[in-house]
Order: sequence, then structure tokens, then C-alpha cells
Amino acid sequence: MLRSLMNLMLVLVVVYAALVLLAYVFQDRLLFFPSRALVTTPARYGFAFESVEMKTEDGETLHGWWIPAEAERAVVLFCHGNAGNISHRLESVEIFHRLGLSVLLFDYRGYGQSTGKPSEAGLYDDGEAVWRYLTQTRRVDPGKVVVFGRSLGAAVAIDLAARYTPGALIAESGFTSAPDVGARHYPILPVRLLSRNHFDNLSRIAAAQAPVLIIHSRTDGIIPFDHGQRLFEAAPPRKVFLEIKGGHNDGFFVTGPRYGEGIGAFLEQYLDG
Repeated sequence: MLRSLMNLMLVLVVVYAALVLLAYVFQDRLLFFPSRALVTTPARYGFAFESVEMKTEDGETLHGWWIPAEAERAVVLFCHGNAGNISHRLESVEIFHRLGLSVLLFDYRGYGQSTGKPSEAGLYDDGEAVWRYLTQTRRVDPGKVVVFGRSLGAAVAIDLAARYTPGALIAESGFTSAPDVGARHYPILPVRLLSRNHFDNLSRIAAAQAPVLIIHSRTDGIIPFDHGQRLFEAAPPRKVFLEIKGGHNDGFFVTGPRYGEGIGAFLEQYLDG
């Protein structure tokens, strides 16, 4: 009986060790879900647009869409989430256009038509390449750039706002750090010891010099509401918290007009002035 129990425990230990090893080796596949195929274009929504390419410092080529507003108030540098590609984000462009905002949608390395393979350092480099494109190639005044990030994109947006000075930072459905999220979803694994991806937004957001809008849903099933609250608490003094409805991926849609109105009020208070 004792030997059988010991054998069972040994099997469980081996299985757990194998699970930990697999989680370490394949953790990028649990974080990045790129899609190569573009399912539509801005033309389907009636948007005039320009297909653009941007070069990163390490030689990757990023693909994006420049979608101008008719009467441009400012420009949104849009950093999307960890799945799909830019062709899945065009509903948000409609909201930004109603606010008088031109939009630059871009795909990270390994997503859509962008070359390379995604990584934490790579995504930060991608954000910097797009910032250079906007402010140097297109000569957009940095003070007129609204850096917007949703979900994983919030990490890219926060990193940019910590290194440069855009007109505003908007972080929607953002998280405090990747290990914090992983520990919640995989409680049986030593996530904090295994993680190669950190995305430490909580410490970075304190360095942002631009006004900050934090957007989060209390019913977000992927990133808990308290992540948004903690990011808000750590952000610099000029900040607003917009609580929305819905889940992690559809809050902007479920919330309805109040979503756009909240962003508009924030921009009126801090950007237009």
C-alpha cells in the first residue's frame, strides 16, 4: 500500500514537472495569438486610408493603415491586443473618427503583414518605430498624438508614454504585469518564476508625463477590474478613470455612446486645452 502511494506521488511529481517545463517552453504561445490573414480593409467601412510600412531598429518591417479624419483634432496611435491583427479593430476607428481623430493602426511583428516574431522587447521596439514614423516621417506634433492601447496593447502604449511625451495616454483593459495575470489564470504553476515576459505596466505608468485615461470594465473576465484601479493609482496626477460595461473584448461596444463620450470629455479637458 505504501509503495503504491509512493509510486502515485512520483507519477504526480513527474507529470507536474512536465507541465511546468511545457509552460516555460511554450509560454509565448499562451500570450501571443497572431493572425496573418487580413479579413477586411478600411475601405469596407467607407474610410479613406493609406497602407504604410515602418522599419524597426532591428530590421523588421511593420505594416499599418493610416486612416485620416476629415477635420483632424489629433492622431491616435492604436496599439491592439494580443490576438488577431489590425483588420479586427476597425469598429474602434469609427468611434475615434466621430471624435475628430485620425488613426494609425499597425500590426506588431509576426501579426498580419508585419515580419518577424512577437516578443516583449520586440513589441516595445515596434511601438517606438511607429512613434518615429508618426512624429518624424509624417511630422505629427507629439503633443497631438494620443497613444491608445487595449489589453496587451496597453503595455506598448504605457511604455511609449514612459519614454516620450505624447498629448495623452489611454490604457483600456490594461494589466499590472504579465506574471500577475498568469498567476491568476494558472494558479497551480509557479508563474512568477517561469515568466520570461514581464510587461511591468504598474511601474512604467508612473513615468508617464502625459495625462492618462484608464478604461476598464468591472465584469472583465480576463483582466480583473482591480488591475485597472491599481494602474490608475500609480499613474501621474492628471488622470481620469472611465468604468465601462461588458467583457474584456467588447466593452467599447457594450457600453455604447458613454464610451466615446468619456474619451471625448477626457480629450476636451486635457488635450484641447
